[in-house]
Amino acid sequence: MTMRVSKLAAAFTAALGLTLATPSLAQETREFSVSTVLSDAFPWGQAATKWAELVNERSEGRLTLKVYPNAQLVSGDQTREFSAMRSGLIDMAVASTINWSPQVPELNLFSLPFLMPDEAAIDAITQGDTGERIFAAIDRKGIMPLAWGENGFRELSNSKQQIDGPEDLKGLKVRVVGSPLFLDTFNTLGANPTQMSWADAQPALTTGAIDGQENPLSVFDVARVDQVGQKHLTLWHYMADPLIFGVNKRVWKSLPAEDQQLLRQAAIDAGAWEIEKSRRELADTLSAIKARGVEVTELTPEQHQAFVDATAEVYEKWAPRIGTELVEQAKAAIAAR
Repeated sequence: MTMRVSKLAAAFTAALGLTLATPSLAQETREFSVSTVLSDAFPWGQAATKWAELVNERSEGRLTLKVYPNAQLVSGDQTREFSAMRSGLIDMAVASTINWSPQVPELNLFSLPFLMPDEAAIDAITQGDTGERIFAAIDRKGIMPLAWGENGFRELSNSKQQIDGPEDLKGLKVRVVGSPLFLDTFNTLGANPTQMSWADAQPALTTGAIDGQENPLSVFDVARVDQVGQKHLTLWHYMADPLIFGVNKRVWKSLPAEDQQLLRQAAIDAGAWEIEKSRRELADTLSAIKARGVEVTELTPEQHQAFVDATAEVYEKWAPRIGTELVEQAKAAIAAR
C-alpha cells in the first residue's frame, strides 16, 4: 500500500513539474540577429525593420529580431553573408539574390540581362513555380527561405554622356557588384567594369576614377549619387534584384512549429508591404532625382531591344550554369504573365 502511494505521489509530482514547466517554456524569450546590407533609410532596410516589428508584436515580445545593417556582421563584405549565415554566425537575413548567387547558382537567374522587362515579370517568377524551385535550391544549401522582398530594377548612371544605345558604353568605367555575370554583361557591351564595394565606389566616383555605376533608383536617391558627378541616368531595367527573407537551418529547426509559422507569415507580410511601398514611391523618387538636375533617359522599345540583342551571348554562357530548364521555365512564366 505504501509503495502504491509513493508511486502515485511521484507520478503526481512529475506531472505537476511538467505542468509548471510548460508555460515557462512557452514564455521563453529569444533574440536573433538579422543581417541586411542597407539601413532603414532604404526600402531594403525597411523590409528588415518591418519584419522585426511584426515578429515582436505577434509574439508579444517573446521573439526579438535585432537588425544589423550595412553588412556589419561580416565586416562590410556582403558577399560573405550567405556563408556566415550557413555556418551559424548570422541567424537570419533579408538578403540580395546577387550577394547569395555565388553559393546558389540558380539565383543568377535574376541577373541575366533584360530577362524581366517589368514588375509583372518579377512577380511571374517569384510568385510562381519558378520561385518555389529557387527556394528549394536555397533550402538545399542550408538556409530556410521564407519570403520575397524587392530591391528594384538596377538603372545605369554616369558622369560622361547620355546613354541610349550599346555603343555608348564603349570604354566606360562602371562600378559593378561582385558577380562574374555582371562582369560578363558589361564586358559584352564594351564597357570597362570594375568590382568594388559601395564604400569604395563613392570616392572613386568623386575623383573620376570610375565613370558610372548601376543601382536601384531608391539607392541613387537616398545615397545622393548625383552629388558625386552622376548627372546622366538611363532607365534601362537591365536586371532586378529580389530580396530573400531567410533563416539559418539550425535556428529554424530549433523553433517550435507555431514560431516557425509566426516567423514565416511575418516575413511574407513584411515582404508584401515593402514591395508595395517601394513600387508606389518610384514615381516620386524619380521626380526628386530629376528636380536635382539629373538628365534621365527612358529607352524606346527599339533602343531597349538593341541592348537585348547586344547581350544575347551572355545567355549562351550562363544558362547552363544557372540551369537551362530553370531559365526556360522563367521565360515561359514571363511570357504568360
